Amino acid sequence: MALFVHKYGGTSMGSTERIRNVAKRVAKWARAGHQMVVVPSAMSGETNRLLGLAKELAPSRASTAYHRELDMLAATGEQASSALLAIALQSEGQPAVSYTGWQVPIRTDSGYTKARIESIDDKRVRADLDAGKVVIITGFQGIDEGGHITTLGRGGSDTSAVAVAAAMKADECLIYTDVDGVYTTDPRVVPQARRLKTVSFEEMLEMASLGSKVLQIRSVEFAGKYKVPMRVLSSFTAWDIDINEEATSGTLITFEEDEKMEQAVVSGIAFNRDEAKISVLGVPDKPGIAYQILGPVADANIEVDVIIQNMSKDGRTDFSFTVNHNDYARTLDLLKEKVVPALNAQEVVGDTNICKVSIVGIGMRSHVGVASKMFRVLSEEGINIQMISTSEIKTSVVIDEKYLELAVRALHKAFDLDQPTA
Repeated sequence: MALFVHKYGGTSMGSTERIRNVAKRVAKWARAGHQMVVVPSAMSGETNRLLGLAKELAPSRASTAYHRELDMLAATGEQASSALLAIALQSEGQPAVSYTGWQVPIRTDSGYTKARIESIDDKRVRADLDAGKVVIITGFQGIDEGGHITTLGRGGSDTSAVAVAAAMKADECLIYTDVDGVYTTDPRVVPQARRLKTVSFEEMLEMASLGSKVLQIRSVEFAGKYKVPMRVLSSFTAWDIDINEEATSGTLITFEEDEKMEQAVVSGIAFNRDEAKISVLGVPDKPGIAYQILGPVADANIEVDVIIQNMSKDGRTDFSFTVNHNDYARTLDLLKEKVVPALNAQEVVGDTNICKVSIVGIGMRSHVGVASKMFRVLSEEGINIQMISTSEIKTSVVIDEKYLELAVRALHKAFDLDQPTA
């Protein structure tokens, strides 16, 4: 008997008919003799609907108290879908019980809207599994030390599922989505994009952090830290597909030492439209300046991505970095109120019409000239590079947003990602 964790996204739970199909699929796995834990997202559009209502009523300035209530509100979407799935499973003759994150409990810190999981108590879940029940746990949420409901950020159900799989030492965590795996890039931008049979944990971590929407980055971090085998596959295949075929479909996220892994120099092209660039101009060029600028930003729980500092001129320099689009206005206000006066900087300027395009591949470690080839391809297309960031297995560039699709298509072709692997 194997233990599997299934995670179903919002589109998979988007209607009672789709929930019924999920129930039939889960019941099939349970009848095959497996213990099943299921982590569903809210029904598609429900979280946005709830947060939209909150936005209409929101105070002029966000506070910790406001973010607490956002979590209280948003968590109800997963609670509804979990209960509906349990009811659908019971209709299939399969015993099932649903729990909220706080009932398990899934313990988190108190970072409302962006909480991090600290521990999971699986005693209650294991007792139900041993009794022959399918256990459904709300994704996206937990409870902090003070007993307050918290949420893990958008896409947090992926993280919940992998964390539960790690805590319970599941045989595999299957992430069911509206796509049938991980592709070399978004097929909506490049129709020639290929589905990868396997992708390394490191590559998936980079792709998730760089804008690939298939998996939330923290779910991949959990998978890597606790060596959780993870598979991305489609929930829109027929529910009665042969279970052995289903168990080997999609994309397996594996580890670098796996000899079967596809050995391309570049495995994929990731991109992110949700970034904005902020520049603090005319700051003193002295030790500690980066901390004085980014320290207050970090204290406000705002994540910074690409960072560059220009050459000093007359003892002053310009400091630029990117943040998520949703944090743009808050970051500008913070810098203008606290950082500019403290540093006697000239001004703060921003640009929301940018995007980030990245090439990712563990093969980049052993091949020289990969980044220069990327720069040459973009140059030939007349695309100016504003910022550059690199690691062992990725190179990212910030460019004007209007060139995003041109850049992705040109790079996908230049690195032969449209060609089938041997």
